[in-house]
Amino acid sequence: MIQRARRDELLEQAAEASRSGLRTRQERIVSSARPILHSAVAASLAWLVATEIVGHPQPFFAPISAVVTLGLTVGERRRRAIELAIGVAVGIAIADALVAAIGTGTWQVGVVVALAMGAATLVGGGPLLASQAGASAVLVATLQPPDGGVDFGRAIDALVGGGSALLVSSLLLPLNPRRLLRESAGPVLDELVGALEGLSEALSSRRPDPVETALETLARADGVHDALVAALEPAGEAIQLSPQRRRALGDLDRYAVAAVPVGRLIEDIRSLARGARRASSLDDSVPPEAVQAIDELAAATRALKEYLEAGAPEPTSSAATRAAALANAVLEATGNLSAVHIVGQIRLAAVDLLRASGLPRTEAQEAVRGARLS
Repeated sequence: MIQRARRDELLEQAAEASRSGLRTRQERIVSSARPILHSAVAASLAWLVATEIVGHPQPFFAPISAVVTLGLTVGERRRRAIELAIGVAVGIAIADALVAAIGTGTWQVGVVVALAMGAATLVGGGPLLASQAGASAVLVATLQPPDGGVDFGRAIDALVGGGSALLVSSLLLPLNPRRLLRESAGPVLDELVGALEGLSEALSSRRPDPVETALETLARADGVHDALVAALEPAGEAIQLSPQRRRALGDLDRYAVAAVPVGRLIEDIRSLARGARRASSLDDSVPPEAVQAIDELAAATRALKEYLEAGAPEPTSSAATRAAALANAVLEATGNLSAVHIVGQIRLAAVDLLRASGLPRTEAQEAVRGARLS
C-alpha cells in the first residue's frame, strides 16, 4: 500500500512537471511570435527589394542582414540596431576588397577579420559594430568569396536588409508601447503585492516563514523592475517613430514617472520585511493597525497597476493615505521599537506609492505626515 501511494505521488509529480513544461513552451511560443513575424516579413521584404529594385539575382546578404538587425530592434536602442546594420555592410565591403586582393586561406581570414573590425572601430563604431563587421567578413572570406574583382553589391544588399528590418519594426509592424510597458510593469507590481500579503500574514500569525518568502519575492522584484526601466526607451522610440502610436505618449509619461518610486518601494518593503523578521525573532507584539496598514499598501499597489494602465490615480492615493493614517496612529500610541520601525517603513512606502501615482515628492510627504484616521 505504501509503495502504491508513493508510486501515485511520483506519477502525479511527473504529470504536473509535464503540464508545467507544456505551459512554459506555450508561453515561450507566444512571447516569440512577434519577433518571428518581424524577421520573416523583413527577410522577405529585403529579398524582394534587392532582387526586384536593386537588381541582384542572388542577394544572400540582404535577408541575413535583416534577420541579424532585428535581433536588436525589439527591446534595444534603435541606434544600436542601425549600428549593427552598418556593421554588416562595412564588414562585407572590406572583406570583398581584401579577398579580391589577397585571396582566401588561413592567414587571409585573420587579416580580413582584423582589418574589418579595425575599420569599423576607426569610423566610430562601438564593440557591437566591430564584432558584427568581423562576423560579416568571415562569411565573405569563407562561405562566399568574390569570384572576380571588387564588387560592393553585397554590401548594398546588407544595407537593404538592415533598412528593411528597421522599416518593418518601425512602420509596418511597430512595437506596441502600451503592451510592452504593461507587460514590464505588471510583474514587478504583482511581486510587491505578494510580498506585502506575506508580511501581513507573518505579522498576524507571528510566524517567520512568510517573511522569508517575502524577501525571496522582493529579490525577484529587483530583476523585473530592471526590465521595466529597460522597457521605457524602446517604448519611447516606438511612439516617436510610429505615428499610430503617438496616443500612447501619456501612458509612457505615467510609467516613466512611476519607475523610480517603484524601485524605492521595493527597498521600502524590503526594510519592512526585515523589521517584521526582527519583531518575530524578538516575539514583539505589533499593533493590528500596522497589519491593516500593510494591507492598505497592498491595495494601493494593486490600484497602481490599474492607474498605470488607465490613468486614474485616486484608488492608489486613497489606499496609500489610509495606510499612512494607520501608521501615524500606531506611531502616536506606541514606543515599541519593532512597531516604530515597521510603521516608519509603511510611511515611506506610502510616500513612494503617492509619488508613483503622479504626486510630487513634497506633496506626497505632506499628505503622509498629515494623514489621520477619520
